[in-house]
Amino acid sequence: MKFEGTKDYIATEDLRVAVNAAITLERPLLIKGEPGTGKTVLAHEVAGALGHDLITWHIKSTTKAHQGLYEYDAVTRLRDSQLGVEGVKEVRNYIKPGKLWEAFKAKERVVLLIDEIDKADIEFPNDLLLELDRMEFFVYETGETIAADKRPIVIITSNNEKELPDAFLRRCFFHYIKFPDTDTMHEIVDVHFPKLKDRMLREALSVFYEVRDVPGIKKKPSTSELLDWIKLLLNEDIDETTLRERDPSKLIPPLHGALLKNEQDIHLFERLAFMNRRDRNQ
Repeated sequence: MKFEGTKDYIATEDLRVAVNAAITLERPLLIKGEPGTGKTVLAHEVAGALGHDLITWHIKSTTKAHQGLYEYDAVTRLRDSQLGVEGVKEVRNYIKPGKLWEAFKAKERVVLLIDEIDKADIEFPNDLLLELDRMEFFVYETGETIAADKRPIVIITSNNEKELPDAFLRRCFFHYIKFPDTDTMHEIVDVHFPKLKDRMLREALSVFYEVRDVPGIKKKPSTSELLDWIKLLLNEDIDETTLRERDPSKLIPPLHGALLKNEQDIHLFERLAFMNRRDRNQ
């Protein structure tokens, strides 16, 4: 089976090609793009479309590579030995399988999402090179090798917060999700708000892209923020006329808290509004 997108996820032709190429080559698919462009959701949709279970490993700044393989709880074992707990001699009782172990030993093929890999230490990707390449790893405490029974489809996301090592990049199939153009965004919004009037959608998209194009904006609103904003507009009965005839001296769109997420950008719009009012009064 090939991934062709789903009714809930608008995938461009380039993205569909990238997913299927990674599956064919049996290489991890490394997805980059602006936050909110659907990188994480892609893994969910690929799993659903192909009929596979999804295993998700959310990466944090404190996450270590070995945690994805397994963790050996030596402290608990020592405590249990002091208390005379039954089974303490069996080391397997103190090994907790990680997400890679879970994916490798799954009875059926799964999709493994390694989410936001760039949040971890710079050495984190290198520490997983062999495991993701060979789809196996060695458990030193038990002397066994955990190898993938069914090679998982691996999708790795990155927000580009730091550069990833070249050796890691060579082992991946790479795709950058470009921010959707107006036509693609129209399709995306249609999926979530199928009853939205076309005129309202056009006006909302016009305001949205105007906000994104303001010079100096620090945090450009994303697709997910656009969807939140439209939901609020509908809930507050703000129609296309209000959007089209908004006061140019104010500039900040209604319910802007869904689009602007930091004080610097709000101050930027306020300064632009002040300059606009000043120019109009001169």
